[in-house]
Amino acid sequence: MSRSQQLFERAQQYIPGGVNSPVRAFRSVGGTPRFFAVGTGARVTDADGRSYLDYVGSWGPLILGHAHPAVIAAVQQAAANGLSFGAPTESEVEMAELLCSLLPSLEMVRLVSSGTEATMSAIRLARGFTGRDLLIKFEGCYHGHSDSLLVKAGSGLLTLGNPSSGGVPADVARHTLVLDYNDSGQLEAAFAEHGAAIAAVIVEAVAGNMNLIAPRSGFLQTMRELCSRHGAVLIFDEVMTGFRVGPRGAQGLYDMTPDLTTLGKVIGGGMPVGAFGGRREIMASIAPLGPVYQAGTLSGNPVAVAAGLATLKLLQADGFYDALAQGARSLTEGLVAVARKHGVPFSAQSIGGMFGLYFRAQCPQTYAEVMESDQPAFRRFFHAMLDTGHYFAPSAFEAGFVSAAHSTADIAATVAAADAVFSNW
Repeated sequence: MSRSQQLFERAQQYIPGGVNSPVRAFRSVGGTPRFFAVGTGARVTDADGRSYLDYVGSWGPLILGHAHPAVIAAVQQAAANGLSFGAPTESEVEMAELLCSLLPSLEMVRLVSSGTEATMSAIRLARGFTGRDLLIKFEGCYHGHSDSLLVKAGSGLLTLGNPSSGGVPADVARHTLVLDYNDSGQLEAAFAEHGAAIAAVIVEAVAGNMNLIAPRSGFLQTMRELCSRHGAVLIFDEVMTGFRVGPRGAQGLYDMTPDLTTLGKVIGGGMPVGAFGGRREIMASIAPLGPVYQAGTLSGNPVAVAAGLATLKLLQADGFYDALAQGARSLTEGLVAVARKHGVPFSAQSIGGMFGLYFRAQCPQTYAEVMESDQPAFRRFFHAMLDTGHYFAPSAFEAGFVSAAHSTADIAATVAAADAVFSNW
């Protein structure tokens, strides 16, 4: 029995499902989850000493790769000065200044400890600011596990086959209106019927929690125009895309200005950090300035902020995002080429440092098209690649990530491994 199997058996005695986040359990793909011990650059090593090229990257934060020396040094220095104060520090001021300078839509920002906390707080803020209750979200988009958002959500909920979560009161869910992602007509109809009651629209501008789905032309622009016309708050959930798809996130990529933005993952550099921010007049409604309450003992934690600051500063290097995007393109184009060579129905795409793999002839544009993908084929691919030392997300409904640590040789080795896998398809 492998060390990972032994650890998984132990874990299941004390941790529900043996994991602390559902998708890690491998329920979607079968088999035993790998327990990792070490991460360096583009590679992770499991408890049995086996090395893998990693295309999960802690689900996005590790844009520089594992254990980047500058990030580790910043964390060590911060930790030596104290792990937490529960009081203001200079580093959180520096983080706020940096985020506001990098994303022009942010005039003020509040640091929190997770993406879920960021989106939950942004929605409460939007409701408090507008005095309205109704929230619009899109099927398959995941915005964390707060009650009002676990309605036809993506990510681990798709992996588990559940459209929503138990424990969410019907009275809470009724304040959330779920529309189809990339359907501008539905959005227009919803505002025509409910415009005066809509507090906010929240969206992953690039969906990454039902695999990678790009916005259709005009979809985000329609959303912006409708929110402005009806006085609703437009929230871009950039927990995944922020500083991942480009130097100004998805809002920079598509030249959009949301009213509020939620951030996480990359801004923590692998440590637990989240943030929400936007227009000054909206942010002024947050306590202690206004009546919308939000607080957190570990918000702005100095060790986590140190990791995030070190990461964000390194991303400003000339050509960083061009190289990152080229790596993701090389991977997806290479995988498509070898799949076609062997007649395997397969498509792939990338946006910045994110990518999506689909076992269907064309890249999907909607939740329904994602669900048409051949899930048994993905499971077969996942395990075959795992056996060759390549770690992809253990779910057909998750985006993948390339880091700056992935070399041209790493990408080529992955494509060659896939070529061998597809040759035996």
